[in-house]
Amino acid sequence: MKELSLNILDITENSVKAGAALTSILIEEKDNLLTLRIEDDGKGMSEEVLRGVTDPFYTTRTTRKVGLGLPLLKLAAEQSGGEMTIASKSAEEYPEEHGTKVKAVFYKDSIDFTPLGDVVTTILTLIQGHPDTDFLFRHTAEEAGEQTISVEMDTRELREVLGNEVPLNDYEVIKWIEGYLYEQYNDPADEQ
Repeated sequence: MKELSLNILDITENSVKAGAALTSILIEEKDNLLTLRIEDDGKGMSEEVLRGVTDPFYTTRTTRKVGLGLPLLKLAAEQSGGEMTIASKSAEEYPEEHGTKVKAVFYKDSIDFTPLGDVVTTILTLIQGHPDTDFLFRHTAEEAGEQTISVEMDTRELREVLGNEVPLNDYEVIKWIEGYLYEQYNDPADEQ
């Protein structure tokens, strides 16, 4: 994929399909490293499935014979000199504490580093398509000990304010979320 934001969209869609009530998308940039974490409380994976998920010819989908989301993320991380790890607990084995955690580390100074891309549109797409699922998005960046980016949005907080009357995929809510996220990315205080 040409942008990490597309990987985020693909993997988070899998979290929603796995029944996750909450999916966290956490991006941390520190100097030369970008660490991406996608964590969910979905049904998780068995040990057998977990062993095969980075094989591009393995998928649990019935609509096609290959699954490329995790293999492509792993490849992108490794091409930059980084790595990807996956941990998962299945709901069958761990009924109280199940879900999946994907962590990918990238070296930003690598010629093969895949750019982050339009992560705001990715978050908006997820909320529009899955208004009943909660998402926590956090992107922080630090260079030479100075924080340069601090963006956070939690749909659980929005639900508290809006109540049950207004869905998160309402046009005005989506436009507000879009403005809120872009405002945080462009806040002059973040540039100091």
